[in-house]
Amino acid sequence: MKFAITASDRYLGVWEAFVAQGWEPVKLFTTPVDNRLHHHQAVLKYARERGIEAQISPLGEADLEDLAQRGCDALVVASYNWRIGDWRPYLRYAVNFHPSPLPYARGAYPIVSAILGNHDSWGVTCHRLDPQFDSGPILASRTFPLAADECHESLDLKVQLAAKTLAADVAAHFGDYWENARPQGEGTYFKLWTTADRTLDLTRPVDEILRRIRAFGLIECLAVVNDVTVFVHKAVGWKESHDYRPGTLVHVNALQMLVAVQDGFIGIVEWSLHPPDVPIGTLHR
Repeated sequence: MKFAITASDRYLGVWEAFVAQGWEPVKLFTTPVDNRLHHHQAVLKYARERGIEAQISPLGEADLEDLAQRGCDALVVASYNWRIGDWRPYLRYAVNFHPSPLPYARGAYPIVSAILGNHDSWGVTCHRLDPQFDSGPILASRTFPLAADECHESLDLKVQLAAKTLAADVAAHFGDYWENARPQGEGTYFKLWTTADRTLDLTRPVDEILRRIRAFGLIECLAVVNDVTVFVHKAVGWKESHDYRPGTLVHVNALQMLVAVQDGFIGIVEWSLHPPDVPIGTLHR
């Protein structure tokens, strides 16, 4: 089938998987990126090498009409910042690859919640694209285990790998999966995180603090130390009895700071006074 795809570099594997199964790409839609957490150089290069048109602006009704005129059968959504309108008057199919085991964890960027919730498994789901985000009938899904010390970056890579494997399966059995897609039913929804979600409470236990740091990874957490807000690049911690009041700065070595917490110590070993250049936007859609 002929298809258009929305993607950033983290989902290039989805595009490659469909092509490997004989699908014919007609157009790429991508978005502006921060070149820190998400990029689009690789997908643009992939399009350019194959003579595929690329668009870095919202996909509108005129674009859907143009796809129909090109004989495009399907739209494959894999990472997109903008809402897509009603595709049904123009295309036969549209699917979305979502980075969670739907119907659990609908929402723009749920992998942070996977770690904050201390889940022992996660997944990727391919579903029909419906007007309500992440709610369409499920074609297929793939799950995988999470480690006890899972971090944002390791989970993101696991999601990318699972998405590519799932895409190959979906592309190979698309007709059957589409016809037998199962309704999601009730599910859960996770809002995009806020600054408060990223802020560390240095009076809490070591494990809770380190989990939050792992959950946000390169997005970075904030911490207030001696009334100064810092952005935490890297931290370590351990449990140990002490007599310090939780939240107290107890030791400094060069730029490393050791803070007493409820049941031990957190060492903020890499930090900055400036926030990372990561827009708080929709990284998966």
